[in-house]
Amino acid sequence: MNIQYETLMPVVIAFFVSVLLCPIVIPFLKKLKFGQFVREEGPESHLKKSGTPTMGGLIILASIVLVSVFYMKDYPALAPILFVTLGFGLIGFLDDYIKVVMKRSMGLRAWQKMLFQVIVTLIFAYYMTRYVDDLTMLIPFTDGLYLDLGPWYIPALLFIVLGTVNGANFTDGLDGLASSVTMLIATYFTVAAIALQSGVEPMTCAVVGALLGFLVYNVYPARVFMGDTGSLALGGFVAATAYMLKLPLFIPIVAFIYVIEVLSVMIQVMVFKMTGKRVFKMAPMHHHFELSGWPETKVVAIFSIVTAVLCLIGLLAM
Repeated sequence: MNIQYETLMPVVIAFFVSVLLCPIVIPFLKKLKFGQFVREEGPESHLKKSGTPTMGGLIILASIVLVSVFYMKDYPALAPILFVTLGFGLIGFLDDYIKVVMKRSMGLRAWQKMLFQVIVTLIFAYYMTRYVDDLTMLIPFTDGLYLDLGPWYIPALLFIVLGTVNGANFTDGLDGLASSVTMLIATYFTVAAIALQSGVEPMTCAVVGALLGFLVYNVYPARVFMGDTGSLALGGFVAATAYMLKLPLFIPIVAFIYVIEVLSVMIQVMVFKMTGKRVFKMAPMHHHFELSGWPETKVVAIFSIVTAVLCLIGLLAM
């Protein structure tokens, strides 16, 4: 009964906070003209999304923070995850603000965004090396074997965290896609957290509830987008939670969609610069499937199904 209460209550609370905040915040975002900017080089079908309120990630963050702070006293392990989530969320907020308010379509400059992301990641790395005794990582499918990277721990952490965050960011390109995929990943982390008795489950549950509430307004046709405020924050949540659970090597499994989204962009750019030809019809990967004739809702459904199956495989791999 204890486990049920600790698992279900954060989900329920975060859901109701999120679903009740949406009809309050969305008109406010519309009034402030915080509308989505749609790039002309994107799929033509997306032009109709222009003007849809963005920065809805503020709703997700508010729900997560409210629940996490409530449980923080009894669950101190939530603090570093919350820091990383909010840190990347703030970077995303600055990026969104520059895009929609200052009307600079590219938002933060690439070097600015990367610098801020590295700073947040290094602070998290400092916490891990300073306050966490065991820095090993569980190796999938090895029945309990752990990997010790020694001096390579921090470089690997930088690569994994930044890759995960930007993978989540690239995944946020269709109505409900990033929300659905990350909600399933958060559910996986909830089951893993309870099994490992890690003490981070109130926050993983809060993310599940917050995203379920947000999806009511974010599924096709979306009435609000999370923007970089939400996608970067969720990427930070996934990476930090994986590290707190000693499961960063499981990210390529459970967050496979993040991986293929960021890889598709890298491959597209690299091959185009070298040969002048495109590997995909458009990157990130979800746009390739759209331009191949898949309806937006089908892409979201298939990507979510793939994530759900891989999360089950992730549980078997522990």
